[in-house]
Amino acid sequence: MRNGIFEAAGLDTGFAPAPWPWAEAEAARISAHWRARLAEKPKMFDGQVLLLRDPAVVDTLEGKVLRGRFFLTPFRNFMAWRDFGCPDDSVFNCFSMAALRSSDGAWLLGEMGAHTMNSGKIYFPAGTPDRSDIVGDRVDLVRSVAREMQEETGFAADEAPGGDFRVVVEKQQIACIQQRRLALTADEALARVADFLARDPDPELTRLVAVRDAGDLNPGAMPGFILTYLRDAFATAGSGA
Repeated sequence: MRNGIFEAAGLDTGFAPAPWPWAEAEAARISAHWRARLAEKPKMFDGQVLLLRDPAVVDTLEGKVLRGRFFLTPFRNFMAWRDFGCPDDSVFNCFSMAALRSSDGAWLLGEMGAHTMNSGKIYFPAGTPDRSDIVGDRVDLVRSVAREMQEETGFAADEAPGGDFRVVVEKQQIACIQQRRLALTADEALARVADFLARDPDPELTRLVAVRDAGDLNPGAMPGFILTYLRDAFATAGSGA
């Protein structure tokens, strides 16, 4: 897959159960790594998550479509693969994100809690797809993005309608980012989420962050694919496109 950003007319992602030879060969090393990470963050859960194989961007009459096949694997395998530098480059971490946008134009991102795998990082509501996103022989990333948005912020899908996806590819990460518009101003949205988080006994986020222009970007805390997406959005807005 080539690094970059593009507008996707569709996400055609299937589910194809299959072994992961890399994880099987590295089982002992993965288990040791998991024990060490669990000692640091004991609330992490070794559930089944979905990773992508054979991704491709296909040109269709409607536009570019992302295609690929997901398989299930324990979270410990995913974490070790990520922390070891993604040694199996046939596998990708592909996920959907809710690019929340307030009525007054601010982008709204969440800062991850201290107990999470990505503590302190700031990005749009998102999560690694899991078994609940499998529908027959497909993986529904639209369902995934709506679920993660509601779990992390309390906003239901009908409160923040979604549009097309923009896909950012960065090495072994594929971020499928869907803009979702709120009827609330940024200040109203931040207050609403602060109240939601205060009532959650175990929130994933510590707070919601408003990004109004390029000066609000935080390269130290925001992943590269978030910076790529927002810089592209600000450049497009500035050009009047």
